[in-house]
Amino acid sequence: MPTAPHPAPAATAIGAVRHENFAYQRAPMIVYWELTTACGLACRHCRAEAVRQATPGELTTRQALAVLDQIIGFGRSSTGEHSGDPLPHIVMTGGDPLRRADLDELITAATDRGIGVSLAPAVTPLLSRSRLEELKELGVQAISLSLDGSTSELHDGVRQVPGTFDATFAALDVATEVGMPVQVNTLVTADTLPDIPAVYELLRTRTLMTWSLFFLISTGRGTQLREASPGEAERLMRWLGGIAHDAPFQVRTTEATHYRRVAATRFEKAGRSAAEIEAMPMARGFGIRDGNGIVFISHKGEVTPSGFLPLAVGNVKERSLVELYRDDPTMRSLRDPAGFKGRCGECEYHLWCGGSRARAYAWTGDPLESDPLCPYQPGTRTTALTAAR
Repeated sequence: MPTAPHPAPAATAIGAVRHENFAYQRAPMIVYWELTTACGLACRHCRAEAVRQATPGELTTRQALAVLDQIIGFGRSSTGEHSGDPLPHIVMTGGDPLRRADLDELITAATDRGIGVSLAPAVTPLLSRSRLEELKELGVQAISLSLDGSTSELHDGVRQVPGTFDATFAALDVATEVGMPVQVNTLVTADTLPDIPAVYELLRTRTLMTWSLFFLISTGRGTQLREASPGEAERLMRWLGGIAHDAPFQVRTTEATHYRRVAATRFEKAGRSAAEIEAMPMARGFGIRDGNGIVFISHKGEVTPSGFLPLAVGNVKERSLVELYRDDPTMRSLRDPAGFKGRCGECEYHLWCGGSRARAYAWTGDPLESDPLCPYQPGTRTTALTAAR
């Protein structure tokens, strides 16, 4: 089990120039909320192992509304006073959140409380033009769609439902027409990796807000797929860094935080200091990882550091999400990279990156261990560290 937080890193560490620790102690940036495990797809990598019908034990509407009231608590200080600080953003996911009968009520209740909402729907007939228009009218700020291959054979092979590839592009076009911002998620495995550039070529002519590449974590159905090797992942990230400047949308990674190190290295070679790098737009994501800036609520109310790190710290039916996020020893340890083990603990970039805690847990059973996908050897780059001093 993780231990209590260690002291903050010394001021000479990368990332300590303008921020104490890139730690989101007060509140997460994003609450990922699995409203249901019901879904019309059967994706090969599904973390939730979704099924056709909702399973027993889902939070009731009343319990879900109580969770929204808990989230408002992130806007209060430890003494209970209103801090005026921003509330987390909720990403309602699943399964397929469109299968939840009270979805509209929950979206309305969240927006009425001043909580921003995005949605991660499955591409099924439920995601129609009229439904997208309704969601926009309700206040949904963005949706995410998945594209896991450049052909119907590749994409539908992952989603396990014929026709999903064409339906995904149709949904993307409709979302653009109704003014709904879209993030496209693409799965990265040893098998999908060679096709990633072709996926980019398809997307670069479309209108989207963000392209996020999800590097497989071996959890849920994903245990049946092969992760990319460290070398393969590093080469892909360098390619991403090369296209990111000219891409017509933001390029991100999920569960591959060392993309930040790869991107920062480009600027280091150009002579940028740590302080200059931290002032760049890409630095807005520095430090964010499982349990730090992110928290996950399952359909039954269990709270984990992320959807890919299935280490429950409590249940919202029994304890406030605010308390669980701020005070649980496991959560606190995930926000302190000085306590990370192996290369992640020694790395000069650990405040900016910190590695995937989910992958460390999936491979070793210890979320504080090193991320096995990262091949970087600490101490081999000193440019930003020297500038930080």
